[in-house]
Amino acid sequence: MTIAVLGAGMVGRTIALDLAKDFVVTSFDYSQHNLAELSKRNKLISTVAADLSDFTKYANWLSPFDLVVTAVPGFMGYKTLEAVVRAGKDVVDISFFPEDALQLDTLAKEKNVTVITDCGVAPGMSNFIIGRYNEEMKVDSFECYVGGLPKERKPPFQYKAPFSPVDVIQEYIRPARLVEKGRIVTKPALSDREILSFGEAGDLEAFNTDGLRSLIYTMGHIPEMKEKTLRYPGHIDLIIALKQAGFFDTTPLRVNDTHVIPLEFTSKLLVDQWKLEPEEEEFTVMKVMVKGEGRTVTYDLLDRYDAISKTSSMARTTGYTCTAAVHLIAEKLFNEKGIFPPELIGKNKKCFDFVINYLKERNVKWVCHS
Repeated sequence: MTIAVLGAGMVGRTIALDLAKDFVVTSFDYSQHNLAELSKRNKLISTVAADLSDFTKYANWLSPFDLVVTAVPGFMGYKTLEAVVRAGKDVVDISFFPEDALQLDTLAKEKNVTVITDCGVAPGMSNFIIGRYNEEMKVDSFECYVGGLPKERKPPFQYKAPFSPVDVIQEYIRPARLVEKGRIVTKPALSDREILSFGEAGDLEAFNTDGLRSLIYTMGHIPEMKEKTLRYPGHIDLIIALKQAGFFDTTPLRVNDTHVIPLEFTSKLLVDQWKLEPEEEEFTVMKVMVKGEGRTVTYDLLDRYDAISKTSSMARTTGYTCTAAVHLIAEKLFNEKGIFPPELIGKNKKCFDFVINYLKERNVKWVCHS
């Protein structure tokens, strides 16, 4: 099978390297640096320098491939996915975009393709879990807590971004949708802050972000659902200060003889502030809780930077969930046509167990308590 991976950033590279163990892989990216970094790790992976925002070229670029993985920044994720579907290719997507991917379901069925969306760690694994247990019990509530953090707490932000700072900022400004008492409610991002203990990871600050996404529609029968992002205590006070001062505004601001969009300016500055250095240690911590029928099922994850493969935990936990889904399609464990967020696949126990075991083989170990 031939696979095209669109995007060769930190997570895209990890996806390409993992898939290259079993498939013929070509990586596309605008950045020559990203492609060069990938080639250093595996020279058998073909690389193509391409402006992935030129959606008119997708049909030609993708014609030789059997399957596509999209790992582009969120701001272009929906149009990228749409272009891949129009090209008639099966696809697994990890781009965290604000639009509703389910709007492409009719097109995907017309093109007779299988599309697995939001297939990272969260959204992604959290969706697989709720999809599985929704088949076994009447679920009353679903909670997800997740964060990727540097091991070293370096002031002032005590944070490093394992993916695009632009996408991180979007998490901080996009209103958060939750489900309370069976109704969809919208709250400001960063709201309902609380300090919780996460074992070895210590005390972390949890706050609302818009992570439920497709679950709002596919699991609308569950009366209580929320997702919260985790950071070291103190980080969010700085973010709120920047937000209140206008650093995340999108209205152009006149500075001398030019116009500057504050959000773009801030993103440029934070690229260096939040950049994970090569071989810098970080970890991903996550807790998923499913409650119902007097029962609580909890899945815990604490994954760390892999010094042997020099792969970040966020790239591992996100990328390997994605590549597990690629194998689901390649091995015909899942071949329905249309748009499928992970919860609609996780309901199949065989698919769910495959993903859990696939991750375990790569030392991404989910611990279940029930």
